[in-house]
Amino acid sequence: MADMLPKLFFQHFQNTSFATVRTNGSENIVAFLVGFVSQMHPTEAYVHFVGVHPDYRTYGLGRRLYEHFFDAVRKRGCKLVRCVTSPVNNGSIAFHVKMGFEFEAGEGKTEDGIPVHMNYDGRGQSRICFKKNL
Repeated sequence: MADMLPKLFFQHFQNTSFATVRTNGSENIVAFLVGFVSQMHPTEAYVHFVGVHPDYRTYGLGRRLYEHFFDAVRKRGCKLVRCVTSPVNNGSIAFHVKMGFEFEAGEGKTEDGIPVHMNYDGRGQSRICFKKNL
């Protein structure tokens, strides 16, 4: 999983980016969350990238990383957290709903009743947008 994490995230967002490391002779990252406080909207934070190794998805690591992030950005004055996921990532959608995130209205298109933001990350790159009040 470490190869998924460019060093710049932990150089420039180290106060709001976290990793869970398993030590078993060597250190292995088994879960991570990369987030930041918005420069344009300082009371808002954004979760950019999250990952949990498939072998560790039943340990609550994702929840703990999000809660740690919420605490960190709350201390920096944030009142709202935003994030996005792909419309086909049912696991991510369910996780975010369980964590208390709400869907942000899309452009009228829905998939299974979920609002979709068309071409959010470029042509053909639609996303589900979430927000959570802290």
